[in-house]
Amino acid sequence: MRQRDNWFQLVKFCAVGASGYVVNLSIFAICVGPLQIHHLAAAPIAFVFALTNNFWWNRHWTFGAADGHAGFQAVRFFTVSTVAFGINFVVLALLVGLAALPEIPAQALAIAAATPVNFIGNKLWSFGRLRGG
Repeated sequence: MRQRDNWFQLVKFCAVGASGYVVNLSIFAICVGPLQIHHLAAAPIAFVFALTNNFWWNRHWTFGAADGHAGFQAVRFFTVSTVAFGINFVVLALLVGLAALPEIPAQALAIAAATPVNFIGNKLWSFGRLRGG
């Protein structure tokens, strides 16, 4: 993080994350609201929509890695995102189940809790220049 470019990437990553955040929370709200899907089932549905949004934007804009092999990047991005989603899922379950927070604010906090793992994993492995694939 000592290099200036890393900070610009972090800002871009957060901007993409913000768009994914809106996608995630919008789909989540539709699922738990009008569709009446349980919050623990709605979370992975919203995750898939946000994952697709975030992969495209991070690959092409944040990390400028469109010259890399999309298949390898997608598998790595999905892996990192799944680990981050695991953190998100546990935090969501705890905030709703133990802290009795409403579902949508709990999901918002859970996404924020998983963001550092997501950035570091994607920067260093999914789209890193020394990715070996």
